[in-house]
Amino acid sequence: MIFASSSSGSGSALSMIILLVAMFALMYFMMIRPQRKEQKRMQAMLSAMEIGDAVVTTGGFYGIIIDISEDDVIVEFGNNKNCRIPMRKEAIAQVEKPEQAAAAKEEKAAAAKTADKDAKK
Repeated sequence: MIFASSSSGSGSALSMIILLVAMFALMYFMMIRPQRKEQKRMQAMLSAMEIGDAVVTTGGFYGIIIDISEDDVIVEFGNNKNCRIPMRKEAIAQVEKPEQAAAAKEEKAAAAKTADKDAKK
């Protein structure tokens, strides 16, 4: 009788361990793995930056990279050539290559023409 009660306790402990392992695995796949994937994407984006790329900062400012150093970039904002601000690479939220910007502009213009033709019919 004593032996039977101790074996049921060990079965309960085993199920608790399995439940904890399953919870940690779920937490890893739901939280940690996507965060690492995003960090790798950001690192690749920052390492691929070049002079002349259009950027958006974490503060929401749009600018163009005019100089790049090891950890910093100098970004020119607006049409004023005197508004150049040095900032950390980590402050860049998005990078758009000039070729991507031109392709996006052409796609937008083509979509607008198609919408105009459809509206006239």
